[in-house]
Amino acid sequence: MTVAPVYKQGWTMDDIHWSLFDPAKVEPAMLAAVKAAALVEYNAPDYVTYLKRVFADTGSPTIAAIEQWGREEAQHGRALGRWAEIADPSFKLEEAFARFRKGYTPAHFTEGEGSVRGSRRGEMIARCVVESGTSSYYSAIRDATDEPVLKEIAGRIAADEYRHYKLFYDTLHAQAEPDISLWRKIWIALGRVRESDDDELAFSFYCANVPPEKEAITPYDRKKYSKLAGQASLTIYHPKHIQKLVQMVIKVVGANPHGWLANIASALLWRRLSAKSA
Repeated sequence: MTVAPVYKQGWTMDDIHWSLFDPAKVEPAMLAAVKAAALVEYNAPDYVTYLKRVFADTGSPTIAAIEQWGREEAQHGRALGRWAEIADPSFKLEEAFARFRKGYTPAHFTEGEGSVRGSRRGEMIARCVVESGTSSYYSAIRDATDEPVLKEIAGRIAADEYRHYKLFYDTLHAQAEPDISLWRKIWIALGRVRESDDDELAFSFYCANVPPEKEAITPYDRKKYSKLAGQASLTIYHPKHIQKLVQMVIKVVGANPHGWLANIASALLWRRLSAKSA
């Protein structure tokens, strides 16, 4: 059995072995998914601004950690974008990202002061859900692709995302706020999962894979591009990736990650993803 390399925090673009790129091993569906993922990751500065508002009076270590998280997330976008530009020279990360940003800016990025989850604890639960999903997603890409450079990038990102999960998990438990009930935690987690069907993923896929000169004849349709995004990315998952994702989410809501709730949730999520990718 091949053991995946363990990547440490603090890597840079120069650490990636770009010279090993093999165009013969680029798969179109994977390329389409990576292009979209690059835009989402590259959008981290907006999330940083929002989280810094939510945690404005918690002290400089928390703010510094959020800023470092944002820098690492943006680097994920640059790495994925550069790989996509090599694989498809017609793709331009900055151009696609500008279109994405123009059409996707959630209200809470620019309005309000507190967390849209109702509390800082709720916000950290939601962030842990996201990091659980991204850690499993890039692990799945790493395991699914045979292209050496993408495999390395995905492995590096998956390791970062797991560390980010731990950062937010620790931040959750460091809050002086009263704890949240189990069912409220579950509700927040489920709410963040449901948001995966919003415009972020669908519109990023559209902007990444429909060139600007074809916008007039190929207008954005949320339902259509949500389905296409799912078909391009969800087929890479295996049950082990879903199980790990669910265990991480179950842990953050305070339940047993190896208990009956985790088993049921893993089965239901696997069924849902299988249906969306069909």
